[in-house]
Amino acid sequence: MASESAPSTGGRGEAKAAKRVVVCGGGVIGACTAYFLAKTGAAQVTVVEKSAVACAASGKAGGFLALDWCDGGPLSALARASFHHHLSLSLLLDGPSAYGYRPLDTLSVALLPDRSSSASTGASPLLPAWVDGATARPPSTLGTVETTAQVHPQLFTRTLLASAAAEHGVEVVIGEAERVEVEGGRVVAVVLKERSRAIAADAVVLALGPWSDRFPLVSSLFNVYGRKAHSIVLRPKDPAAITPHALFLSYQPSPGAKLLDPEVYPRPTGEVYICGMSKDTEVPDDPEQIVGERESIGMLHKIAGSVSSHFKDGEAEVVAEQACFLPCTDDGLPVIGAIPGVEGCYVATGHSCWGILNGPATGASLAEFILDGRSTTVDLKPFSPSRFLRKPSNRRKI
Repeated sequence: MASESAPSTGGRGEAKAAKRVVVCGGGVIGACTAYFLAKTGAAQVTVVEKSAVACAASGKAGGFLALDWCDGGPLSALARASFHHHLSLSLLLDGPSAYGYRPLDTLSVALLPDRSSSASTGASPLLPAWVDGATARPPSTLGTVETTAQVHPQLFTRTLLASAAAEHGVEVVIGEAERVEVEGGRVVAVVLKERSRAIAADAVVLALGPWSDRFPLVSSLFNVYGRKAHSIVLRPKDPAAITPHALFLSYQPSPGAKLLDPEVYPRPTGEVYICGMSKDTEVPDDPEQIVGERESIGMLHKIAGSVSSHFKDGEAEVVAEQACFLPCTDDGLPVIGAIPGVEGCYVATGHSCWGILNGPATGASLAEFILDGRSTTVDLKPFSPSRFLRKPSNRRKI
C-alpha cells in the first residue's frame, strides 16, 4: 500500500506545519468544510469524491435558504449563521452570476388540482401573475427578500470548491474512500479502493451524506439513512414572465387523497425547479444509479401544470427528471463533530433538507473545531456524535 503526503507549509502562527486534512465527500458539506479549512492557511486539504463534485443531493436539491425557519429549535443558530455566510460568500464569489444567488419572496399557496374549479385564480395581489392555476384561498407570505433566498446548489458547490482549489490549494481526488486507517487510536490515512492507494492524514472528515454509514466508525455509533426526494426542472418558453417567488404548496390530487406539499423554485437561469414526493428507501452504492420513479415524476408534472400554464406540456422544455437521497438521522439533527475514541476523525452528515442552507456554517464551524479545538461560529455541542454514546441500538432497517 502506497502512502502519499505533500510537503507541509506553515499554519496558524507559522510555527506549526499545516495540518493534512482529508475530506471524504464532494457534496456541499464537504466542499464548505474544505473551503473554510484551506482559507485559514493552516490546513493542507484533499477532497476525495467517488463520482463527481455535487453529483448527488448537492446537485439536485432546490437550493432554498431561510434565515429564521429553524428558530425555536437546536438548528436556529446554525441556520442563522449559515444564511449570513451565504450572503458573505455571494459577495466574495460573485454569487448572482456564478451560482444564481438571489433574495426572493416566499409564499404559501393552497392549490386545487382542477383549473376550472370555482376558486381564486390570481385574485390576490400577493400572487404573481404566472401562478394562474386555481387556488383554494389567498396565499400567505412565508418569507421576504430579507429572510429568504436561493442558490443553484450544484453551481454553488462547484464554485466554492473551485475557488478553494484555485486560491487555497485544495486538491480534489476522484476515487472511492474504502476505509480510514487508524494506528494507536488516531487516524493516519484514508485508503482508496483503487489500487489500495492511501492519502496520509492528520485529520479526516467523513461528509458523505447518506453514504457516511458505509464506514464502521460511523455505523457503529449512529444511523444515517436516505430519504429519496424527486424533482423536475423545466424551462418555460417565456422565462422572463416567471418572477422570483418561491412557492410552498398544499396540494390534494383528488378528494380523499393524501395531501402533498411540493415546492416550486424559479431560478435566475430561466429554469424552474419543482420538488416533492419523498420516501424512505435503500440507498444504492453508486450515486449515478439513482433515478426517479415514474409515478412520482408524473405527479410533479401534474402539479406543475396545475400551478401555471407556463409549465404545462408543450409550454416548457423538460430539463431534468431526477431524484436524490437526503441524509437523515434518527433524532432529526445533523451530526457534526469528532468521532469519540478516534483522534483526528470527524463527521458531518445528516442535514436532511437543510444541507444547502446549513453547509457554510457547518464547514466554518467544523474547520474551527479541527484547527483550534473549538468553534466560535456555532456551538456544535447539540450536533456532537457523542450524543449517541450509551444509547440502545435503534438502527433503522429498510
